Amino acid sequence: MTGDNTNGDDGRRAGRRSGVLKAAGLTLAGALVLGIAAAGWAYWHLNSNIKSVDINGALGDNRPPKAMTTPTPSGTASASPLPSGSLNILVLGSDTRSGEENQALGGGDSEGARSDTAMVVHLDAGRTRATVVSIPRDTLVTRPSCPTSSGGSTRESYGAMFNSAYSVGGAVCAVKTVESITGVRMDHYIEIDFAGFAGLVDALGGVTVTTDQDIDDVDSHLKLEAGTHELNGTQALALARTRHGIGDGSDLGRIGLQQTLVKALLERISATNLLSDPTELYSVADAVTTSLTTDTGLDSLGELMELGESLRGLSADEVTTVTMPVVPAPSDPNRVVAEEPEARELWESLR
Repeated sequence: MTGDNTNGDDGRRAGRRSGVLKAAGLTLAGALVLGIAAAGWAYWHLNSNIKSVDINGALGDNRPPKAMTTPTPSGTASASPLPSGSLNILVLGSDTRSGEENQALGGGDSEGARSDTAMVVHLDAGRTRATVVSIPRDTLVTRPSCPTSSGGSTRESYGAMFNSAYSVGGAVCAVKTVESITGVRMDHYIEIDFAGFAGLVDALGGVTVTTDQDIDDVDSHLKLEAGTHELNGTQALALARTRHGIGDGSDLGRIGLQQTLVKALLERISATNLLSDPTELYSVADAVTTSLTTDTGLDSLGELMELGESLRGLSADEVTTVTMPVVPAPSDPNRVVAEEPEARELWESLR
C-alpha cells in the first residue's frame, strides 16, 4: 500500500524554513546588539577623551557682556533652527611636553606649557561667516590678576608677554587676559596640543598647503621649497611652529603660516564627507578628542557635535583670517604691542 507523504515533506520543509528564519533572526539580533554596544562604547570612549575647565565658574560675572542673541521671527518653526547669536571662541595651541608623544613632537622634555598659538574665532549669528583673529604670542600686555585652582590669585603684571598668562594661570588666565585686552566675551574655550594637531591632520589624510618662499628652519626641522606640498601631521605641526626659517624670524611670520594651515584644514574637512564613512569619522573624532581641552560648555561629544553641525555650511572661502594690529614695543624691539586705534577698532567690530 502506497501512502501519500506530501504533508510530511511539506512539514519537514516548513520546519527547516522556520529554523533558518529563526537562526537568521538570532544572527541579526546579535549583530544589532553588538552594533549598539560598539556604538555605545565608541561614544563613551570619545566623550571620556575630552578634558574640561570650568571657565565660567572660575571667572564669575566680572566679564564683558555676552553677545546679543537674534530673536526668532514670529510664526516661524524649524526642526533645525539657525543658531540664535554670534559666538566667540578662544582657540589655543598648547606647547605642552606632557606625555611621550608631545615630548617627541615638541623636541624633548620641558616643564610647564605656553599658548604657542592663540586665535579668537568669531562666528556670525547664522554660522555662514567667520573671522579668525590671531594674537601674537610676543605681544606685551597688562596681565590681570587671575584666580588659581588653590583658591588664591596671581598678581597683575604690566608689560608681560601675552603667552605667559597660560603659563601662570592656565586656561582661566588665558581667557581672562584675552577678555581684558579685547573687551570681547569668550563664549567658549578650546585647546589642542602638539599630538592632537598632528593626529587630526593624519586622520584627515594630510593637508595641502602652498608656500611662496623656501622654508629652512633648524628649530622646527622643516625644509620646504616654495610651492604646493601635501603635508602629514608631523610636517604640518612643524609648519605651524616655524618662525626662524621665514621672513624676519619673528612670530608674525609664523602666524601667517598658521593661518594658511587653518584654511587648508577647513578645505580638507569640506572635501572629506566624514558622515558617509563612520570609520573615518571615528578616526578623526578620536584624534581630536584625545588631545582636547574645552570649557564645560563644550565638554561632551554631543555639544561638540552640535557646534560642528551648525558649521556644516561654512566654507573656507567664508573665513577671514587677520592678525591683531601690532607695532614693535618701545622697550624691546623683539616684542610687540597693540597698534592703536587699529587694534581697538578691530575688537569693537567683533563686539
